[in-house]
Amino acid sequence: MKTPARLSHVEFVALIAALFATIALSIDAMLPALPQIAAELSPDSPNTAQLVITSFVFGMGVGTLFTGPLSDSFGRKPVIIAGGILYILSSVAAYFAQSLEVLLISRVIMGLGAAGPRTAATALVRDLFEGRAMAEVMSFVMMVFMLVPAVAPLMGQTVMHVADWQAIFLVYIVFSVVTLLWLGLRQPETLPKSSRRKFEVSILIAGVREAFSHRIVVISILMQSLTLAALFATLSSMQGIFEIRFERGESFPYWFALIALCSAIGNVINAKTVVRLGMRKLIWIGYSGLVAITAVLLAIKFFGLMPESIAFPMHMAWTITLFAAMGLQMGNLNALAMEPLGRIAGLGASIITALSTVISVLLAVPVGLAFDGSELPLMLGVLVFNAIALLIFAFDKGR
Repeated sequence: MKTPARLSHVEFVALIAALFATIALSIDAMLPALPQIAAELSPDSPNTAQLVITSFVFGMGVGTLFTGPLSDSFGRKPVIIAGGILYILSSVAAYFAQSLEVLLISRVIMGLGAAGPRTAATALVRDLFEGRAMAEVMSFVMMVFMLVPAVAPLMGQTVMHVADWQAIFLVYIVFSVVTLLWLGLRQPETLPKSSRRKFEVSILIAGVREAFSHRIVVISILMQSLTLAALFATLSSMQGIFEIRFERGESFPYWFALIALCSAIGNVINAKTVVRLGMRKLIWIGYSGLVAITAVLLAIKFFGLMPESIAFPMHMAWTITLFAAMGLQMGNLNALAMEPLGRIAGLGASIITALSTVISVLLAVPVGLAFDGSELPLMLGVLVFNAIALLIFAFDKGR
């Protein structure tokens, strides 16, 4: 069978963005369903419905411990396809779940499956690009990827207008099938057999030691953990904040779309300036700007100086800033960490993604469960997470 030619730059970016979009779709399309899930499956403890979000993320984090090494041994495409099949099967189980416990278990397994596209796709990009070129590609990927959060909640709400919330899982199945067919038919394998590593425990341990021998890898994991904790805490709390605090639950998907589209400016800025300014400078700008803005807004709210008439517009502006800052943070942090790991790209991507994701969930869950009907617990959590990340980065720059 003839090996397909290398994809054009546009199609390659679109394909990688679609693989990454599995993650965003699996999280964001569920947000409008949380009130119904709480009412049907956990009426006595409605806040626990948030675990539908973080359980998926936790499974994804655990799964990435294996998908990277497996992709180093068997190739990128087989691991992505196998993960996609597991994702589809667990989506079927979630569709038929009759209790919150079964739903959460299914969501964990969905996360395990989604780890294949997330981690192996990152390694696939690293096979073809490195350094600032990789950061530039990932920025364009993230620009396309940001369109998914813009429409995912609206899609979830639309599905619930014509069917039950369980039907959202049918959309997941269709999307995954289409993406896997696209990958299988169009994208050549990027890791030749001669470059693959045996799947042995001793080799994995050596790879872990090599990864942790690089200071930037450790720094990146810590900072990504704190950044993702802010993200997942925000996603867990957003529906409640819009519905209870601002009484805009029905229109939440439209506001979320506006937030996602406006915050894409962070990825645009990063893609246009990263080659000229460098990754470290943009990371610093992202963290320092977000910390300053969050601290000022928290102080204004704490002292009762925020007029209620502008409370919602200010919260929208803050949320857009939070998401936009991530456009300057995550892609550059990941590219910095992956730069010295070209020889073990799959394992390196697994270590970085797995640890940062699992740690972020452990940090985000208490913030999400602390939701009391106001935006203050979330904003305080975001400030603490980003301030610590900024201090870590400042300390590293001073070395």
